[in-house]
Formats: sequence, C-alpha cells, structure tokens
Amino acid sequence: MERPKMAELESLETAAEHERILREIESTDTACIGPTLRSVYDGEEHGRFMEKLEARIRNHDREIEKMCNFHYQGFVDSITELLKVRGEAQKLKNQVTDTNRKLQNEGKELILAMEELKQCRLQQRNISATVDKLTLCLPVLEMYSKLREQMKSKRHYPALKTLEHLEHTFLPQVSHYRFCKVMVDNIPRLREEIKELSMSDLKDFLESIRKHSDKIGETAMKQDCRYNHWKIIARIFFSLLLSPDVQAQQQRNLDNIVSQQPRISGGKKSKKEFSASSELEVKNTSPMSEQDSGILDVEDEDEEEEVPGAQDLVDFSPVYRCLHIYSVLGARETFESYYRKQRRKQARLVLQPPSNMHETLDGYRKYFNQIVGFFVVEDHILHTTQGLVNRAYIDELWEMALSKTIAALRTHSSYCSDPSLVLDLKNLIVLFADTLQGYGFPVNQLFDMLLEIQDQYSETLLKKWAGVFRNILDSDNYSPIPVSNEEVYKKIVGQFPFQDAELEKQPFPKKFPFSEFVPKVYSQIKEFIYACLKFSEDLHLSSTEVDDMIRKSTNLLLTRTLSNCLQNVIKRKNVGLTELVQIIINTTHLEKSCKFLEEFITNITNVLPETVHTTKLYGTTTFKDARHAAEEEIYTNLNQKIDQFLQLADYDWMALEPGSRASDYLVDLIGFLRSTFAVFTHLPGKVAQTACMSACKHLSTSLLQLLLEAEVRQLTLGALHQFNLDVEECEQFARSGPVPGFQGDTLQLAFIDLRQLLDLFIQWDWSTYLADYGQPTCKYLRVNPTTALILLEKMRDTSRKNNVFAQFRKNERDKQKLIDTVAKQLRGLINSHHS
Repeated sequence: MERPKMAELESLETAAEHERILREIESTDTACIGPTLRSVYDGEEHGRFMEKLEARIRNHDREIEKMCNFHYQGFVDSITELLKVRGEAQKLKNQVTDTNRKLQNEGKELILAMEELKQCRLQQRNISATVDKLTLCLPVLEMYSKLREQMKSKRHYPALKTLEHLEHTFLPQVSHYRFCKVMVDNIPRLREEIKELSMSDLKDFLESIRKHSDKIGETAMKQDCRYNHWKIIARIFFSLLLSPDVQAQQQRNLDNIVSQQPRISGGKKSKKEFSASSELEVKNTSPMSEQDSGILDVEDEDEEEEVPGAQDLVDFSPVYRCLHIYSVLGARETFESYYRKQRRKQARLVLQPPSNMHETLDGYRKYFNQIVGFFVVEDHILHTTQGLVNRAYIDELWEMALSKTIAALRTHSSYCSDPSLVLDLKNLIVLFADTLQGYGFPVNQLFDMLLEIQDQYSETLLKKWAGVFRNILDSDNYSPIPVSNEEVYKKIVGQFPFQDAELEKQPFPKKFPFSEFVPKVYSQIKEFIYACLKFSEDLHLSSTEVDDMIRKSTNLLLTRTLSNCLQNVIKRKNVGLTELVQIIINTTHLEKSCKFLEEFITNITNVLPETVHTTKLYGTTTFKDARHAAEEEIYTNLNQKIDQFLQLADYDWMALEPGSRASDYLVDLIGFLRSTFAVFTHLPGKVAQTACMSACKHLSTSLLQLLLEAEVRQLTLGALHQFNLDVEECEQFARSGPVPGFQGDTLQLAFIDLRQLLDLFIQWDWSTYLADYGQPTCKYLRVNPTTALILLEKMRDTSRKNNVFAQFRKNERDKQKLIDTVAKQLRGLINSHHS
C-alpha cells in the first residue's frame, strides 16, 4: 500500500516540476534557456519531460492554426498591401540611393575637412597636455639650474635651501619622469658636495684669520689705545695742580705718549653695535657678499677718518653659512667639534712666542696683536651665533692663553736689560690687558705679573742709573762750582735745593761749597723717581701703593746703586785727599737734600709722610755711610802718605852725637800735613779734628815702630837724642793747632807715649819709673815695660860692642851693672803682668 502511494507522490512532484520548466521555457528569453534545459537533463525523468514537451508543442500548433484560420483574410489583405508597399519602397530605395550617392559625392570634401579638423584637435590636445607637463617640469629645471649656478658662485647656503625646495616641493610633482629620477639620485651627492665646499670655505676662513690675527688685534688695540690716550690727557689735566716738578714730568709723559701712540680719531663701537653690525643676512645676499674672503681689505685711513673696528676687517659669513648648512644637514655637532678643535690648534700656534721676541718691542706687539685678534674673533662668534662656542669654551681657551702668555712674558722679559724697552713692554701689556678686559676677559693675573716686571724694571733702572752715576762721578773735577753771574747761580739753585744767606751776600764771582756732581746726582735721583712713576701708571694701584713702590725703588737706588758708586770712587787707588774732602762736603749737602726728596715724592703721590706704613727714605744713611767711608779713606791716605815719608827716614842709630835740627824727611812730612789740613777748612769740624788726630797718632806709632824694629839691633844715646829732635818737631806741629777746635794740649797727647819713653831714656830716670810703676800718678804711665826692655837691650848691646875695655873703668862697669839690674827688674814687671 505504502509503496504505490509513494510512487504516486513522486510522479505528481515530477509532473509539477515539468510543468514549471515548461512555463519557464515559454516565458524565458532564448539566450537564458540553457540553465533550464540543464536542470531537465540533470534529472532522471527527461524522457517523460520530452513527452510533455511534445504534447505542449502540439497544443501550441493547434492554437496557431486556429488563430491563422481566424485571421487569414486579414493576412491576405496585408500581403496585398505589403506588395504595394514594396514597390514604393523600391522607389524610395532608389531615391535614397541616389540621394546617398549625391550626398557622398558632396560630403567627401567635408569628410576631408573633418579629418583635418580631427587631426588639429588631436594636436591641440597634445600640445595642451605638453604645455601642462612642461609647466610642471620647467620650474624643476629652473631650480636645478639655479642650484648649479649658486654652487658655481659659492653661494652654498642658498644652494642648500634651493636643493631642499627642489626636493620637497617640485620633484614630487614630476617624479614619474626619468630625468627627475636622475635628479633625485643626485640630491645626496649634491648635498654632500655643498657640505664639502662649505667646509672648504670654512678652512680658508680659518687659515685667513690665522694669518691676519695680528691685523685684527692691532685694530682692536688701536681703538682701546685711543680711549687710554684721552684718559691720560684727562689725568694729566687734573694733576697739573700738584707741583712744578710734577707738571714738568706729566708734560714729558704727554709728549712721549703723543709721539709714540698712533694718531687716531673717531669713536669705538659699543659691543651692542659690534654684534648688530655683524649679523649675517642669508636672504637677499648678493653674489659679491657671498665671497668667502675671510679678511676684508681696508685702505689706510686719513687722520680725520674713524679707525675701523676689528669686526669691520673680518667677513664672518663663511662661518655662519657653514654653521647653517651643517645645522640643516643635521651635522651641527660635527661642525661645532671641528671648529673648536681647529681654533684650539690655532690658539696654541698663536700662543707660541718667537724665540727672538725679547729683542724688540715689535716682537711683543705682534705677539699681543695675534692673541687679541684671536679672542676678538672668538668673542664675536660667541655673541653672533647660538651655541657654536659657549662661555665655558671661551673661558677654557682664555685660561690656557693667560697661563702661556704670562709664562712667555716672564721668560722673555727677563732678557730685557733696557729700562725703556721694559717700560714700553709694560705699556703694551696694559693696553693688551685693557683691550681684552673690554671684551669681558679677566686680566687680574696680567696686572699681578706687571708687579713682578716692576721689580725687574727697577733692577734695569738701577743698572742704568749705576752707569749714569759712574759717568757723573768720573767726569767730576771735585772742585767747588764757580759762578760768575746771577743767571748761573739761579740755574744751579734751581737744580739743587741749596740756601746759604752768607753765600748769597757775597759778590760775584763766588763758589758753591759742593762740586758739580751734587746737582747732577740730585737731578738724576729725581729722574729715577719719574721713571718709577711712569711704570706705575695705568696699573690700577692706589696712591699709597704707588708711593710705597717709588720709595722702595728710590731706597734701593740710594742704599745700593749710589752707595756702591760712591764707595768705588772713594776706594779708587788714584783718589786724592782733595777729592776725598770734596766728597765729604758733597755727601753732607746731599744728606741735607733728602728731606726735599721726601717732599718731592709726597707731591707726586699725594701721600703724606705721616701716613701709616709709609716707607721712609734711607738717603741720610747712605750719604752718612759714604761720608764715613770717605773719612776713613782720608785717614788711610794720610797714614799711607806718612808711611811714604817715613820710608825716607835714614837714621844713624850708631851716632855718638845728635844733629842740630830735625830730620829732613820729618820736616817735609810736617809741611805736607800743614798744607793738607789747610784744605780741611770746609770739612765738618769733627772730621778735620779726627783726621788730624789720626794722622798724629799714626805718626807717633810709626816713629815708635822705627825704634823697635828688629833690624835696629843697636842704638846709641846720640841717635836717641836725634830721634828726640824729630819728636819735638812733631810736638811743635801739634801745639801749632793745624786744625782748629782742639782743647788745650789734646793733639799733643798723640805723642805722649813717645815723649815719656824718650824722657825715661834720656833722663835715665829708672828709679822713678820702677818705683811708681802701676800708680795712676806715675810720671811714665804710658811707658810699657816690654817696650822699655826692648829699647834697653838695644842700648846695652851697643855699649858692650863699643866699649870692649869698658870693664876696666869703674863708671862703665857700674853703668853696665845698672842696665842689667834695670833689665832684670823690667822682666820681672813683665812676668808679673802676664801672671
């Protein structure tokens, strides 16, 4: 049961499906019937479908036949009408063909014209497209051409900007063109080329400023020199009220400055103007201003023209361009490192002084100019760039420069023996320091070093003035200065502070008590003080410090230089007593002038002597020492002269009878002493008295030595009487008062030893001598027993030799015994004295 039902259901479904397919075939377009037929063949019932299809065809044929039968008459009428229409259509066709032929014949020219128009339109479109493409390409080519031109003219920074503009703006618009690809490939090479060229320009710039650093520094120092020039004039103007001496010195300073410093005018640019005038303007830069010359040519300026600033000599554009280029290329740190490294190398070269720098001032000037030029450039770079150099880098370079410069100056200045060169060097160092201080560099160490050079300057001055003093002392005639009229008198008084009312009252001609070296030495001492003052200028020292420096240097001049020169003159072998006397007189007046030197220094420095810690002048001591040395030399010379006369003594120690008068040599000696002491009238009283006393004492001692000489082995009483005549001549000279001022018989006491000794032997008063020996009131208090014994031995030996047979006479025997007894007692006195 179920199986037949299922078969029946399946057949119903198949029939429905076939019906559906048939409807689709009837309603579907022929082009789309394929899928429908495929579904039939995909199934298993296509045979039954074909049957249904045949049946459906037969039904449609029957319907068509019915319809044709129904419309047949109309169809016939239509065919009839159609045949009529075909005839008309044929006519129309012929007419159309004829018209078409005529139209074709007539349209050939139009077609040709249209073809030409078509070609023109095509060309026009192509031209328009080409113009559009060229419009895009031409700016690229123009920019590229501009780039090459800028590189050729060394306008590297504009070239780099052009390259950036070309790469980022123009090339992307035409990147599909082959020539653009070539340009794009060349851009890294061009960028590297610009980088290398800018670096090459920087190297040229660095080399150029290295060679011209001295010119840059010279200009900077000229500007500062002009400022100092007017500052000195102002200082001199206000100091003219001090004193006539200071006025004269300051006038000399001004004359020297005007003659030595360059004649310049115009003002110095301020730092702000300096920085503003040097800012680089990359835009709108002309090709000529882009030239990397490094140093601009500056013609010689007329006196009326302003001295160009150091910044006006230097074209810094290569540095700025290279810095901008490396910044744009992202290599700023590389550029900064390279620049600083190269400048450090150049700094070391600049700071290396030439070996012969100390020979001339120009050597020092060129050395300073190079250093100033170097740091002026670096200071300008610091203020006109951001970060290329910084303050720490500048300070590091300056510390190195300061240490090397100070070391070089210490070394080379030590070779300077000319004080003028040392002074010029000091002025140059001050100008060098002031110039760099104007740019903000600390220069205290330079001024500290100048104080060291001041000691050296003092030494060179002392050496120079030693020569000056030697010349003055050697050329002096050591005679009082004669004056024949009022003009000469006032001239000398103007040179040396001397006042003597009695001398002023004397009529002309008259003489100053001192010789020419007194005013000359005094003037030279003042000139030395002027020279010391010159060095203290512009050292930023207080008045007290200047005063202390001048006084210390002047003390060295007096106590060492002048003192040595005076001592050398005094100790010379050929110096005479007259010269020594004049030296004592001269030093006395120079000693009195020391207070005027104190006043002179006070007027210059405006520091009162009463100020605490003020150094005192030691001139008084110097001249006192020189005078004492001259006095001692007078004493020594007198003694030497006395010795020379005594060498002429020719005593006959064996004479039995004395002569009638004193010995000739002694008479000549006394005459010499009288004439010599007559010259001592201008000497201080004590000096003349001491010289006279010293001469008499030396004469007395020398005469005694003649008696006691070992060569004089025998001595007679007659020779002793002759010797007594000579001593009496000496005593007569002492009593005559060759030098005033002695009280009573003071001068005669110089011969008291001889007188008592001779009296003892001539009077043969041994009993008194031996009895009173050792008592304060002894008559022969000054007779030494040893001296008496020596002389007694000489007389005893003579007595024995000349009186061979004296032993047979009682008196002679008694005298000989007495001599032996006295000799024995004298020995006892000597032994007791020693014990």
